Amino acid sequence: MANETEIDAETRRGWMSLLAKAPESALMALWGKVAERPAFEWLRAPEVGGVMVRGRMGGTGGAFNLGEMTVTRCSLVLADGTVGHGYVQGRSKSKVEAAALIDALMQTGAAASVRAVVLDPLAEQMRAAKAARAAKAAATKVEFFTMVRGED
Repeated sequence: MANETEIDAETRRGWMSLLAKAPESALMALWGKVAERPAFEWLRAPEVGGVMVRGRMGGTGGAFNLGEMTVTRCSLVLADGTVGHGYVQGRSKSKVEAAALIDALMQTGAAASVRAVVLDPLAEQMRAAKAARAAKAAATKVEFFTMVRGED
């Protein structure tokens, strides 16, 4: 069984992944509903850079360089010493700042309210969008079948 720090790390990975994958418009709309914005200082101001994306054929083959992707990252510290990090695809400095602030707040006593106002609605929006894409793709599904010809 995993210990508590591993569970916490896995939980944090979950919200960090959600924040990184969320559409900017959805994240910023929900972030705008958070009443209290904490004071913070930058450890690393938002900066744009690139990362190499690697892939594997069939998920098990040898790794290969697929290409580069633009990312933006930042790190900040709240007045109480809590550190938050943000990594997002693209060049949005406002999105990465919101992601880092949410990451920091999720490690404080404000976690329950931030989860209720931002993370849970965001997760639901992303689930609904995924279901809509799946339904649209399912509508185009073609089923092939073989008829028995009677020859034995």
